[in-house]
Amino acid sequence: VPCVTGSVVPSQSCQCLAWKPRPVGLWGAESQHVVAGYSDGTVRVFSVSRTEMELKMHPHAAALTAITYSTDGEMILSGGRDGIVAVSSPRTGMTIHVLADHKGSPITGLQCTRKQHHDLGVEGGELWLASSSDRRVSVWASDWLRDTCELLDWLSFPAPAGPEGFDSLPPSLAAFCPWEHGVLVYVGFGMQKEALFYSLRKKQVLRKISLPAFATSLSLSPAAPFMAIGF
Repeated sequence: VPCVTGSVVPSQSCQCLAWKPRPVGLWGAESQHVVAGYSDGTVRVFSVSRTEMELKMHPHAAALTAITYSTDGEMILSGGRDGIVAVSSPRTGMTIHVLADHKGSPITGLQCTRKQHHDLGVEGGELWLASSSDRRVSVWASDWLRDTCELLDWLSFPAPAGPEGFDSLPPSLAAFCPWEHGVLVYVGFGMQKEALFYSLRKKQVLRKISLPAFATSLSLSPAAPFMAIGF
């Protein structure tokens, strides 16, 4: 049973969580919110200071597998086990976009970044990416004020024949590289156990780092060129 400082949702499994980005100049529990994705396809927003649910939305027909806020906190991006990605407004409770590009493969990760879209010469407020269990990554440029999402790149990484079913394979994970703009890092089941650095400008893999095993988790340091990888 998920618990956010006392707020519980019985009978549902909480599959993923994310903190709302802190508004500039604000600090403390009063400005803190958590968004959670559930096994029944619902998204719930909780206030930390009031220890209660503020909003419930139902943008998915399948269980959620990934969730995040846009960098300004004005949109919620959620991904389901059926591969559907939804973009919803926590202000209105409305779902703005439903994207079926990854349909049929569980979403394994979602990430937004504001810092890198200017480097690629694209319009919009920020870049975001979605990764799915079939080793595909989509990269989007979005302008939330205009409700636009433009597909910027579509990556598909090769792999040998593996066991049936996504659950038996290592997850496909991708993240924008904070210290190398226009580059994303990818790990997942593939031809080799490695981390790949892909350039969105050159549309190619720049380099590879060998790993001792297939990764199951990935996090990039925002302050220095370090990667934390779990196996």
